[in-house]
Amino acid sequence: MSKADLSKQPSQVAAMFDEVSTHYDRTNTVLSMGNATLWRLATTRAVGPRAGETILDVAAGTGTSSASLARNGASVVAADFSEGMIEVGRRRQAGNPFVTFVQADATKLPFDDDTFDAVTISFGLRNIVDPRAALAEFYRVTKPGGRVVVCEFSQPPVAAIRAGYGAYLRYGMPVLARVASSNPAAYEYLMESIEAWPNQPALAAWLREAGFERVAWRNLTAGIVALHRGWKPVEVAKPVAKKPAAKKPAAKKPAAKGPAAKKPTTAIPSEGE
Repeated sequence: MSKADLSKQPSQVAAMFDEVSTHYDRTNTVLSMGNATLWRLATTRAVGPRAGETILDVAAGTGTSSASLARNGASVVAADFSEGMIEVGRRRQAGNPFVTFVQADATKLPFDDDTFDAVTISFGLRNIVDPRAALAEFYRVTKPGGRVVVCEFSQPPVAAIRAGYGAYLRYGMPVLARVASSNPAAYEYLMESIEAWPNQPALAAWLREAGFERVAWRNLTAGIVALHRGWKPVEVAKPVAKKPAAKKPAAKKPAAKGPAAKKPTTAIPSEGE
């Protein structure tokens, strides 16, 4: 059984998710105690997909989140690094014309600049070896005026809830993972990666660093999960440089009157001199 570590080497992470792909959604429902569906609905509302828009769903897994985003007629590109996840997703969403699957590295997205109206990632940024590089890529492929939404595990701000959640991660979740998952060891990595993940203000700072504006977050389930959102600024057209105004010809001084006004003339010698 594969288990990634906090170095988050892409090959290790991909192999781990390949192994859990078949029962991934079921296991998430069990481990989240049913909250996974609520988090997905909140993320979809935060993205606010509209018919005709093009949305990139990074770390889309089996496409459950992508299908939710496409429900109103948006075209969704479901990108994931794991070939196993992509295969399961393509089978499950085979009849959905609004969802297209692409195997892709989040730090080197195979899309042109300014392509998507919105970019979103749910519970995947934490698994990327260089999350700041991924956020820079999200910014690059988002259209000016478009938005980014990140749904990720976070740190509950209330100390008592934080302590109880930490106890669940260490003692409760491993028991449930052994029952519900085909690769319980993978969920040891889940616990480790959640505990090592930065808090809400730190992730907001990363989004601003990538170039997004109006960054804000909303806590879900007492801060166990946080939704971050930001917008790519609309590019302002550069002002056309004005041509320098033509200089007005200097006013001629009035000619002086009288004999003194005459300038001496230079005599042209005759050929005979």
